[in-house]
Amino acid sequence: KQLAIRKTKYKHVFCDPPKASFSDLRLSSGTGDQAFIKCNRSYFATGLEGGGGPFALVPLNEPKRFDTDLPFISGHTAPVLDCDFNQFQENILASASVDQTVKIWDIPDGGLKSNLNDPLKTLKGHEKKVMQLRFHPTASNILASASADLTVKLWDIEKGIEVCSLENTHDELIQDLVWDYTGTTYATSSKDKNVRIIDARISTVVNTITTAHEGAKSTKLSYTGSLDKLISTGFTKNATRQLKIWDPRKTDKELSKVDIGNETGVIMPFYDDDTNLIYLCGRGEGTVSIYEITNGLPNYFHMADCRSAVSAKGIAMVPKCGIDIMGCETARLLKLTNNSVEPMSFFVPRKSDSFQGDLYPNTSSNKPSHSSDQWLAGSNKPPRLMSLNPKDINSINEP
Repeated sequence: KQLAIRKTKYKHVFCDPPKASFSDLRLSSGTGDQAFIKCNRSYFATGLEGGGGPFALVPLNEPKRFDTDLPFISGHTAPVLDCDFNQFQENILASASVDQTVKIWDIPDGGLKSNLNDPLKTLKGHEKKVMQLRFHPTASNILASASADLTVKLWDIEKGIEVCSLENTHDELIQDLVWDYTGTTYATSSKDKNVRIIDARISTVVNTITTAHEGAKSTKLSYTGSLDKLISTGFTKNATRQLKIWDPRKTDKELSKVDIGNETGVIMPFYDDDTNLIYLCGRGEGTVSIYEITNGLPNYFHMADCRSAVSAKGIAMVPKCGIDIMGCETARLLKLTNNSVEPMSFFVPRKSDSFQGDLYPNTSSNKPSHSSDQWLAGSNKPPRLMSLNPKDINSINEP
Protein backbone atom coordinates (compact mmCIF):
# COMPACT_ATOMS: atom_id res chain seq x y z
CA LYS A 1 0.00 0.00 0.00
CA GLN A 2 1.43 3.35 -1.04
CA LEU A 3 1.71 6.13 1.51
CA ALA A 4 -0.40 9.18 0.68
CA ILE A 5 1.83 12.22 0.28
CA ARG A 6 0.14 15.37 1.49
CA LYS A 7 0.50 18.24 -0.94
CA THR A 8 0.98 21.80 0.30
CA LYS A 9 2.22 24.96 -1.36
CA TYR A 10 4.05 25.99 1.79
CA LYS A 11 6.33 23.00 2.37
CA HIS A 12 9.44 25.03 1.52
CA VAL A 13 8.50 28.33 3.16
CA PHE A 14 11.59 30.10 4.52
CA CYS A 15 12.54 33.31 6.31
CA ASP A 16 14.90 35.77 4.67
CA PRO A 17 17.32 37.41 7.17
CA PRO A 18 16.50 41.11 7.59
CA LYS A 19 18.49 43.31 5.22
CA ALA A 20 17.80 46.49 7.21
CA SER A 21 16.24 47.34 10.57
CA PHE A 22 14.83 50.25 12.50
CA SER A 23 17.55 50.75 15.11
CA ASP A 24 18.48 52.94 18.08
CA LEU A 25 14.87 53.48 19.12
CA ARG A 26 14.43 54.64 22.74
CA LEU A 27 11.96 51.87 23.44
CA SER A 28 9.84 51.59 26.55
CA SER A 29 11.04 49.12 29.17
CA GLY A 30 7.46 48.14 30.07
CA THR A 31 6.55 44.51 30.68
CA GLY A 32 3.30 42.59 30.36
CA ASP A 33 1.24 40.28 28.14
CA GLN A 34 0.60 42.73 25.31
CA ALA A 35 2.33 42.67 21.91
CA PHE A 36 4.18 46.02 22.44
CA ILE A 37 4.07 46.73 18.69
CA LYS A 38 1.26 47.08 16.12
CA CYS A 39 1.31 47.94 12.43
CA ASN A 40 -0.69 48.52 9.30
CA ARG A 41 0.63 48.46 5.74
CA SER A 42 2.31 51.87 6.12
CA TYR A 43 3.44 52.35 9.74
CA PHE A 44 4.30 50.59 12.97
CA ALA A 45 3.66 52.00 16.44
CA THR A 46 5.50 51.13 19.65
CA GLY A 47 6.04 52.68 23.07
CA LEU A 48 9.01 54.91 23.88
CA GLU A 49 10.80 55.90 27.06
CA GLY A 50 9.61 59.08 28.68
CA GLY A 51 6.87 60.64 30.77
CA GLY A 52 3.28 60.82 29.59
CA GLY A 53 3.29 57.57 27.63
CA PRO A 54 4.93 58.62 24.34
CA PHE A 55 4.91 56.20 21.43
CA ALA A 56 6.54 56.22 18.02
CA LEU A 57 4.82 56.08 14.64
CA VAL A 58 7.38 54.96 12.05
CA PRO A 59 6.95 54.52 8.25
CA LEU A 60 7.59 50.91 7.21
CA ASN A 61 9.41 51.94 4.04
CA GLU A 62 12.18 53.80 5.89
CA PRO A 63 14.32 51.34 7.89
CA LYS A 64 17.19 53.34 9.37
CA ARG A 65 19.04 54.34 12.51
CA PHE A 66 17.05 56.91 14.47
CA ASP A 67 18.30 59.94 16.33
CA THR A 68 16.86 61.53 19.45
CA ASP A 69 14.70 63.93 17.42
CA LEU A 70 12.23 61.27 16.28
CA PRO A 71 8.73 62.84 16.47
CA PHE A 72 6.22 60.91 18.57
CA ILE A 73 2.62 60.79 19.77
CA SER A 74 2.07 61.93 23.35
CA GLY A 75 -1.22 62.70 25.01
CA HIS A 76 -1.59 60.19 27.83
CA THR A 77 -0.49 60.88 31.38
CA ALA A 78 0.94 57.37 31.94
CA PRO A 79 2.52 54.60 29.83
CA VAL A 80 0.73 53.27 26.75
CA LEU A 81 0.10 49.52 27.05
CA ASP A 82 -1.44 48.76 23.65
CA CYS A 83 -2.53 50.35 20.40
CA ASP A 84 -4.34 49.28 17.25
CA PHE A 85 -4.76 50.61 13.72
CA ASN A 86 -8.19 50.97 12.13
CA GLN A 87 -8.01 48.72 9.07
CA PHE A 88 -10.78 50.71 7.34
CA GLN A 89 -9.21 54.14 7.90
CA GLU A 90 -5.44 53.85 7.66
CA ASN A 91 -4.84 57.20 9.34
CA ILE A 92 -6.79 56.30 12.51
CA LEU A 93 -4.91 54.84 15.47
CA ALA A 94 -6.19 53.98 18.95
CA SER A 95 -4.03 53.82 22.10
CA ALA A 96 -4.69 52.39 25.58
CA SER A 97 -2.94 53.51 28.75
CA VAL A 98 -2.34 53.03 32.43
CA ASP A 99 -4.19 56.37 32.81
CA GLN A 100 -7.48 54.41 32.28
CA THR A 101 -8.31 56.08 28.94
CA VAL A 102 -8.42 55.13 25.27
CA LYS A 103 -7.40 57.86 22.83
CA ILE A 104 -8.12 58.06 19.10
CA TRP A 105 -5.51 59.72 16.89
CA ASP A 106 -5.61 61.11 13.35
CA ILE A 107 -2.27 60.45 11.62
CA PRO A 108 -1.35 63.39 9.36
CA ASP A 109 -0.88 62.71 5.65
CA GLY A 110 2.74 61.71 5.14
CA GLY A 111 3.23 60.71 8.79
CA LEU A 112 4.57 62.66 11.73
CA LYS A 113 6.67 65.74 11.02
CA SER A 114 6.39 66.96 14.62
CA ASN A 115 4.99 65.63 17.89
CA LEU A 116 1.26 64.85 17.91
CA ASN A 117 -0.31 65.81 21.24
CA ASP A 118 -4.02 66.34 20.56
CA PRO A 119 -6.23 63.26 20.06
CA LEU A 120 -9.44 63.25 18.04
CA LYS A 121 -11.30 61.60 20.91
CA THR A 122 -10.66 60.49 24.49
CA LEU A 123 -12.79 57.53 25.58
CA LYS A 124 -13.42 57.33 29.33
CA GLY A 125 -15.22 54.62 31.25
CA HIS A 126 -12.67 52.12 32.50
CA GLU A 127 -11.74 52.34 36.19
CA LYS A 128 -8.27 50.79 35.93
CA LYS A 129 -5.53 50.59 33.31
CA VAL A 130 -6.58 49.62 29.78
CA MET A 131 -4.53 46.67 28.53
CA GLN A 132 -5.81 45.49 25.12
CA LEU A 133 -7.38 47.12 22.06
CA ARG A 134 -8.90 45.37 19.03
CA PHE A 135 -10.75 47.02 16.14
CA HIS A 136 -13.75 45.14 14.77
CA PRO A 137 -12.92 43.03 11.66
CA THR A 138 -15.98 43.96 9.56
CA ALA A 139 -17.83 46.96 11.09
CA SER A 140 -16.59 50.51 10.79
CA ASN A 141 -15.59 52.45 13.91
CA ILE A 142 -16.19 49.68 16.48
CA LEU A 143 -13.33 49.20 18.96
CA ALA A 144 -13.02 46.71 21.84
CA SER A 145 -10.98 47.48 24.95
CA ALA A 146 -10.08 45.20 27.87
CA SER A 147 -9.07 46.62 31.25
CA ALA A 148 -7.64 45.62 34.60
CA ASP A 149 -11.06 46.55 35.98
CA LEU A 150 -12.07 43.13 34.51
CA THR A 151 -14.44 44.60 31.92
CA VAL A 152 -14.50 44.62 28.12
CA LYS A 153 -16.07 47.68 26.51
CA LEU A 154 -17.10 48.28 22.92
CA TRP A 155 -16.91 51.83 21.60
CA ASP A 156 -18.23 53.69 18.59
CA ILE A 157 -15.13 55.83 18.05
CA GLU A 158 -16.81 58.16 15.55
CA LYS A 159 -19.48 59.11 18.07
CA GLY A 160 -17.08 58.80 21.00
CA ILE A 161 -19.48 56.65 23.04
CA GLU A 162 -19.55 53.29 24.78
CA VAL A 163 -22.03 50.96 23.09
CA CYS A 164 -21.60 47.68 25.04
CA SER A 165 -19.91 46.60 28.27
CA LEU A 166 -19.08 43.12 29.53
CA GLU A 167 -19.12 43.22 33.34
CA ASN A 168 -19.26 40.79 36.26
CA THR A 169 -17.82 38.02 34.09
CA HIS A 170 -14.07 37.86 34.72
CA ASP A 171 -12.74 37.32 38.22
CA GLU A 172 -9.07 37.75 37.25
CA LEU A 173 -7.02 39.73 34.72
CA ILE A 174 -7.88 39.42 31.05
CA GLN A 175 -4.80 38.19 29.14
CA ASP A 176 -6.01 38.34 25.54
CA LEU A 177 -8.94 39.45 23.40
CA VAL A 178 -9.65 38.37 19.79
CA TRP A 179 -12.57 38.80 17.36
CA ASP A 180 -13.93 35.96 15.25
CA TYR A 181 -13.95 36.18 11.43
CA THR A 182 -17.22 38.11 11.12
CA GLY A 183 -17.04 40.00 14.42
CA THR A 184 -20.16 38.34 15.82
CA THR A 185 -18.32 37.08 18.90
CA TYR A 186 -15.01 37.72 20.61
CA ALA A 187 -13.00 35.44 22.88
CA THR A 188 -11.03 36.31 25.99
CA SER A 189 -8.41 34.43 27.98
CA SER A 190 -7.91 35.12 31.65
CA LYS A 191 -5.56 34.48 34.52
CA ASP A 192 -8.17 32.03 35.85
CA LYS A 193 -7.15 29.77 32.88
CA ASN A 194 -10.63 29.88 31.30
CA VAL A 195 -11.39 31.05 27.77
CA ARG A 196 -14.76 32.73 27.31
CA ILE A 197 -16.60 33.24 24.02
CA ILE A 198 -18.79 36.32 24.13
CA ASP A 199 -21.77 37.39 22.03
CA ALA A 200 -20.40 40.87 21.37
CA ARG A 201 -23.64 42.84 20.97
CA ILE A 202 -25.38 41.56 24.09
CA SER A 203 -22.21 41.09 26.22
CA THR A 204 -23.15 37.53 27.15
CA VAL A 205 -20.95 34.45 27.52
CA VAL A 206 -22.12 31.84 25.00
CA ASN A 207 -19.42 29.24 25.64
CA THR A 208 -16.54 28.60 28.04
CA ILE A 209 -13.38 26.55 27.73
CA THR A 210 -12.65 25.55 31.31
CA THR A 211 -8.91 25.39 32.05
CA ALA A 212 -7.79 25.73 28.45
CA HIS A 213 -4.20 25.18 29.62
CA GLU A 214 -3.11 24.02 33.06
CA GLY A 215 0.08 26.11 33.32
CA ALA A 216 0.31 29.37 35.23
CA LYS A 217 1.57 31.58 32.39
CA SER A 218 -0.52 33.55 29.91
CA THR A 219 -2.85 31.98 27.38
CA LYS A 220 -2.95 33.66 23.96
CA LEU A 221 -5.68 33.29 21.34
CA SER A 222 -6.31 33.45 17.61
CA TYR A 223 -9.31 32.65 15.47
CA THR A 224 -8.66 30.83 12.19
CA GLY A 225 -10.58 33.06 9.82
CA SER A 226 -13.14 31.31 7.63
CA LEU A 227 -12.08 27.89 9.01
CA ASP A 228 -14.02 29.01 12.11
CA LYS A 229 -11.82 27.43 14.74
CA LEU A 230 -10.18 28.92 17.82
CA ILE A 231 -6.51 28.43 18.65
CA SER A 232 -5.07 28.80 22.12
CA THR A 233 -1.42 28.71 23.16
CA GLY A 234 -0.31 28.16 26.72
CA PHE A 235 1.54 25.78 29.04
CA THR A 236 0.95 22.37 30.59
CA LYS A 237 1.25 21.95 34.35
CA ASN A 238 4.78 20.66 33.67
CA ALA A 239 5.65 23.93 31.88
CA THR A 240 5.64 22.45 28.36
CA ARG A 241 4.39 24.91 25.77
CA GLN A 242 1.26 23.82 23.97
CA LEU A 243 -1.06 24.71 21.10
CA LYS A 244 -4.69 23.59 21.09
CA ILE A 245 -7.33 23.85 18.36
CA TRP A 246 -10.97 24.19 19.43
CA ASP A 247 -14.42 24.15 17.88
CA PRO A 248 -15.85 27.34 19.44
CA ARG A 249 -19.35 25.77 19.45
CA LYS A 250 -18.25 22.62 21.31
CA THR A 251 -15.66 23.46 23.93
CA ASP A 252 -15.70 20.44 26.24
CA LYS A 253 -12.58 19.02 24.53
CA GLU A 254 -10.03 20.34 22.06
CA LEU A 255 -10.03 19.05 18.48
CA SER A 256 -6.23 18.70 18.49
CA LYS A 257 -3.20 19.65 20.52
CA VAL A 258 0.55 19.70 20.01
CA ASP A 259 3.41 20.28 22.44
CA ILE A 260 5.96 22.87 21.30
CA GLY A 261 8.97 22.36 23.57
CA ASN A 262 10.04 23.48 27.03
CA GLU A 263 11.14 27.05 26.36
CA THR A 264 9.84 29.56 28.89
CA GLY A 265 8.54 32.38 26.67
CA VAL A 266 4.83 32.94 26.17
CA ILE A 267 3.83 32.06 22.58
CA MET A 268 2.29 34.85 20.51
CA PRO A 269 0.19 33.36 17.64
CA PHE A 270 -0.30 35.19 14.33
CA TYR A 271 -2.73 33.58 11.92
CA ASP A 272 -2.87 34.32 8.19
CA ASP A 273 -6.49 33.94 7.02
CA ASP A 274 -5.45 33.64 3.37
CA THR A 275 -2.91 30.82 3.64
CA ASN A 276 -4.14 29.10 6.84
CA LEU A 277 -0.60 29.36 8.22
CA ILE A 278 -0.05 30.28 11.84
CA TYR A 279 3.23 31.81 12.99
CA LEU A 280 4.15 31.00 16.59
CA CYS A 281 6.59 33.46 18.16
CA GLY A 282 8.01 33.00 21.64
CA ARG A 283 8.54 36.11 23.73
CA GLY A 284 12.22 36.37 24.65
CA GLU A 285 13.24 34.01 21.82
CA GLY A 286 14.30 34.21 18.19
CA THR A 287 12.52 31.18 16.71
CA VAL A 288 9.30 31.39 14.69
CA SER A 289 7.50 28.07 14.19
CA ILE A 290 5.07 27.79 11.28
CA TYR A 291 2.09 25.41 11.13
CA GLU A 292 -0.59 24.94 8.51
CA ILE A 293 -4.09 24.66 9.96
CA THR A 294 -6.65 22.42 8.22
CA ASN A 295 -10.26 21.31 8.68
CA GLY A 296 -9.49 17.59 8.84
CA LEU A 297 -7.62 15.79 11.58
CA PRO A 298 -5.02 16.28 12.92
CA ASN A 299 -5.94 19.92 12.07
CA TYR A 300 -2.29 21.03 11.93
CA PHE A 301 0.90 20.28 10.01
CA HIS A 302 4.33 21.60 10.90
CA MET A 303 5.90 23.56 8.02
CA ALA A 304 9.13 25.11 9.29
CA ASP A 305 11.13 26.58 12.18
CA CYS A 306 12.89 29.84 11.37
CA ARG A 307 15.65 30.52 13.87
CA SER A 308 17.41 33.74 14.83
CA ALA A 309 19.85 34.70 17.55
CA VAL A 310 17.91 37.93 18.18
CA SER A 311 15.11 37.52 20.72
CA ALA A 312 11.68 39.12 20.44
CA LYS A 313 10.04 41.38 22.99
CA GLY A 314 7.00 41.75 20.74
CA ILE A 315 5.75 40.88 17.26
CA ALA A 316 3.34 42.42 14.74
CA MET A 317 2.11 41.06 11.39
CA VAL A 318 2.04 43.34 8.36
CA PRO A 319 -1.27 43.18 6.40
CA LYS A 320 -1.09 41.23 3.14
CA CYS A 321 -1.48 44.38 1.03
CA GLY A 322 1.76 45.70 2.55
CA ILE A 323 4.12 42.88 1.49
CA ASP A 324 6.03 42.06 -1.70
CA ILE A 325 3.44 40.10 -3.68
CA MET A 326 5.47 39.87 -6.89
CA GLY A 327 8.48 38.62 -4.92
CA CYS A 328 6.46 35.68 -3.50
CA GLU A 329 6.64 37.07 0.04
CA THR A 330 3.81 35.30 1.85
CA ALA A 331 4.10 37.05 5.23
CA ARG A 332 6.10 39.70 7.03
CA LEU A 333 6.51 39.97 10.79
CA LEU A 334 8.01 42.90 12.65
CA LYS A 335 10.17 41.75 15.56
CA LEU A 336 10.52 44.23 18.42
CA THR A 337 13.82 43.86 20.33
CA ASN A 338 15.21 45.90 23.20
CA ASN A 339 16.23 48.79 20.94
CA SER A 340 15.15 48.00 17.38
CA VAL A 341 12.50 46.63 15.06
CA GLU A 342 13.56 43.94 12.56
CA PRO A 343 11.40 42.97 9.54
CA MET A 344 11.17 39.18 9.05
CA SER A 345 10.04 38.23 5.53
CA PHE A 346 8.73 34.75 4.68
CA PHE A 347 8.84 33.44 1.11
CA VAL A 348 7.71 30.47 -0.93
CA PRO A 349 10.33 29.85 -3.65
CA ARG A 350 8.97 30.22 -7.19
CA LYS A 351 10.90 30.58 -10.46
CA SER A 352 8.30 32.65 -12.29
CA ASP A 353 8.16 36.42 -11.83
CA SER A 354 4.43 36.59 -12.69
CA PHE A 355 1.62 36.92 -10.14
CA GLN A 356 1.17 33.63 -8.25
CA GLY A 357 -2.57 33.40 -7.80
CA ASP A 358 -2.46 30.14 -5.83
CA LEU A 359 -0.35 31.82 -3.13
CA TYR A 360 -2.50 34.93 -2.99
CA PRO A 361 -6.26 34.35 -2.82
CA ASN A 362 -8.49 37.36 -2.25
CA THR A 363 -7.74 39.01 1.08
CA SER A 364 -9.57 41.27 3.53
CA SER A 365 -9.96 44.73 2.06
CA ASN A 366 -9.93 48.20 3.60
CA LYS A 367 -13.70 48.56 3.09
CA PRO A 368 -16.10 47.71 5.95
CA SER A 369 -18.93 45.26 5.40
CA HIS A 370 -21.37 47.38 7.41
CA SER A 371 -21.56 50.52 9.53
CA SER A 372 -21.38 50.50 13.31
CA ASP A 373 -25.15 51.17 13.53
CA GLN A 374 -25.93 48.33 11.12
CA TRP A 375 -23.74 45.92 13.06
CA LEU A 376 -25.23 46.93 16.40
CA ALA A 377 -28.71 46.38 14.90
CA GLY A 378 -27.82 42.75 14.10
CA SER A 379 -26.09 42.70 10.71
CA ASN A 380 -23.73 39.72 10.26
CA LYS A 381 -21.41 39.78 7.25
CA PRO A 382 -17.95 38.37 6.46
CA PRO A 383 -15.14 40.72 5.49
CA ARG A 384 -15.20 42.32 2.06
CA LEU A 385 -12.37 40.80 0.04
CA MET A 386 -10.01 42.33 -2.51
CA SER A 387 -7.73 40.90 -5.17
CA LEU A 388 -3.97 41.09 -4.67
CA ASN A 389 -3.28 40.80 -8.39
CA PRO A 390 -1.71 44.11 -9.45
CA LYS A 391 -3.89 44.03 -12.58
CA ASP A 392 -7.12 44.28 -10.56
CA ILE A 393 -5.93 45.45 -7.15
CA ASN A 394 -8.98 47.73 -6.73
CA SER A 395 -11.48 44.91 -7.26
CA ILE A 396 -13.48 44.42 -4.03
CA ASN A 397 -16.11 41.73 -3.53
CA GLU A 398 -19.37 42.38 -1.76
CA PRO A 399 -19.85 40.26 1.40
